[in-house]
Amino acid sequence: MNIPSNQGVFDELIHFPVRLRICAGLAPLQWAEFSQLRDGLGVADSVLSKHLKHLTDAGYVDIERFTKAGRSHVRVALTSTGRKAYVAHVAALRAMLETGQ
Repeated sequence: MNIPSNQGVFDELIHFPVRLRICAGLAPLQWAEFSQLRDGLGVADSVLSKHLKHLTDAGYVDIERFTKAGRSHVRVALTSTGRKAYVAHVAALRAMLETGQ
């Protein structure tokens, strides 16, 4: 459910703490490898996979699987839709802080 504010849109999907941290970690990057994201968040593979599934289903994240040096890798990126939703969510949080809501 999205709740509009005067500065952005509060996005309950993104607001979940692990998902918010995923979006914040991906926002300044083009791509992040799954293992880097997992280690940076300090969560288990299964936890990260579960939250990435929610974000992917919403169209907020792209996941790409590839092979490098004979090893399988997974990398993750915010989509343009995901980046817009994250920026709007952060703006909504800032607006709440400024107005004391």
